[in-house]
Formats: sequence, structure tokens, C-alpha cells
Amino acid sequence: MDREALIANLVDHYKNPRHRGRLEDADISMPGGNPGCGDLVTIHLKADSGARRIVEASFEGTGCTISQAAASILLRKALRERWTFDQVLGVSYEEMLDLLGREVVGFRHRCATLALGTLQAAVKALEMDRKLRAAGYSDAEIAKLRDAVAKQAVGAGLVVGTGAEEAAEKREE
Repeated sequence: MDREALIANLVDHYKNPRHRGRLEDADISMPGGNPGCGDLVTIHLKADSGARRIVEASFEGTGCTISQAAASILLRKALRERWTFDQVLGVSYEEMLDLLGREVVGFRHRCATLALGTLQAAVKALEMDRKLRAAGYSDAEIAKLRDAVAKQAVGAGLVVGTGAEEAAEKREE
């Protein structure tokens, strides 16, 4: 696509987002944020346990045109192509920038890759949750472990988990 088409695509996904809204029966809901500019995206994910494949996904969020359009574009692609967990984890930030259009995104790489980082964190957390449940951990114990990991990541750029929402709240103060 040329520059005009890339811009039109971003604006269309921002104004008419695909897969936006809460997924009530999600296996996991993972918030991710960019404390530098206040973008926030929560990815809701439902997956096939046997094939490790995304079955349904949606997002909620606030932020700039790039961060919100990127979430819509990414989830549309993942659902259309029926991505497996390995495919999600195999997508690089460079590929995400290419998907959106580097010349359009400019230097706003964190905005452009927020949804991808959050989707990858959701997949990793879901796999870990399943392994911990199989090892006998309760949901409360798993939540406690996840919170501890999220707190360690605060200040590292993009923030996922409970730390993302806390970082957004601090920015608003």
C-alpha cells in the first residue's frame, strides 16, 4: 500500500475498530500500557486448549490513533489467519511496524507495538496459568504470582498486567 492507503487504513480501524469490546468468556484478559503517552490496551483472549490456537479475541482501550488502530489491525489478522500461540509469539515488532506502515508510524514505535506486546503477554500468561493449574495451583495463587511478576516490569517501557493500569492511573494524576 502507498502512504495514503496506509493512513486511510489506520484511520478506518481507529474510527471503526474491529473486534473491539469485552469478551465475556475470555480465558484471559491482559492489560498493556505505554506509560510514556498514556495508551492502554486490554486484550481479551479465548483459546483452544488442545491446539494452542486463538479461537476468539477482542480488545478495549484508550489512546492515540496508532495504538488503537494497531490493536484492531492485529486482531483482525490473527483471527482471519487463525494464529496459533507459536505464530503470535513469532511475530516481531519489526513485522508489526511493517504491517502498519513504517513511514506512517514514524517514531511512535511503542504506540504501534503495544497491542502486539500485550497479545504476546496474554498468550504467555495463559500458557503459564494452564501449567500452574495442572501443577495444582489455585486461581488465587496464580493471580498473586502474576501480580508479583507485573510489578517487577514497571519502569521498563511497555507495561503489561496489573502494572499497566496502575501506570495509566499515575499518568492521569
